[in-house]
Amino acid sequence: MNPFLRKLALRASLDDGDVAALDAATRDVAQVDAGRDLVSEGERPEAAYVILDGFACRYKLLPDGGRSILAYLVPGDGCDLHASLLDRAIHSVATLTPCTVASVPYRTIKQLAAVRPNIYRALWWSILVDEAVLQEWLVGVGRRSADRQVAHIICELFARLNAVGLGLEPDYRLPLAQSELADTAGLSNVHLSRVLSDLRRAGLIESGRKSVRVPNLERLQEFAGFTLDYLLLPGPNRAMEALGALPQMTGQVRAASAS
Repeated sequence: MNPFLRKLALRASLDDGDVAALDAATRDVAQVDAGRDLVSEGERPEAAYVILDGFACRYKLLPDGGRSILAYLVPGDGCDLHASLLDRAIHSVATLTPCTVASVPYRTIKQLAAVRPNIYRALWWSILVDEAVLQEWLVGVGRRSADRQVAHIICELFARLNAVGLGLEPDYRLPLAQSELADTAGLSNVHLSRVLSDLRRAGLIESGRKSVRVPNLERLQEFAGFTLDYLLLPGPNRAMEALGALPQMTGQVRAASAS
């Protein structure tokens, strides 16, 4: 099942016509290698991108060449679905792992939003969640200790993956490199390495050069003070109803993992 449909179904009740329209809109699919820009800051893209498999990020480059990661994009996420209102991209979007990406022209998004109120509601809800996530990251940078900030980001990624039925395997590893986590938390690579070492010694994570595994997610959530509230997810009964109601219109897409 297309994770984009799964995600939007959590935000609004989609009827068969909505699902068919979204399925058709996301059929222009490409495979993109890791480390490639989907959107470059300053350009004016004609289409938005939807991540169907793999991990990507929004980022900005600093004058000294440093990078700040503003958001992670996991399967089911759209890259700036509302950006047609702008005359240029205000940040870049890059793949962190090999990705399967659907290209959706902005004119198609506008048409769907104009004639299908359920899709309009789901898209706006997703934009509000993006804003809520950014606010939570700002709180992390400003008020959480470095170890709790990193732990909170990891918990959030698992929650977002789990919401669309991904990342549930006991041995699942987030395919994130230490340098990417450092660019997210605003830490030097040396400081981030110390933070990960502390979390490993506490038995909260297992990490390699390009991956993070969580042996006990509840323990990590308690340490980070993580709650689901800001992700605006429905309760488990509503989520099961939403996901169970979707027809199997597309092949199962799995999240990318790294060893």
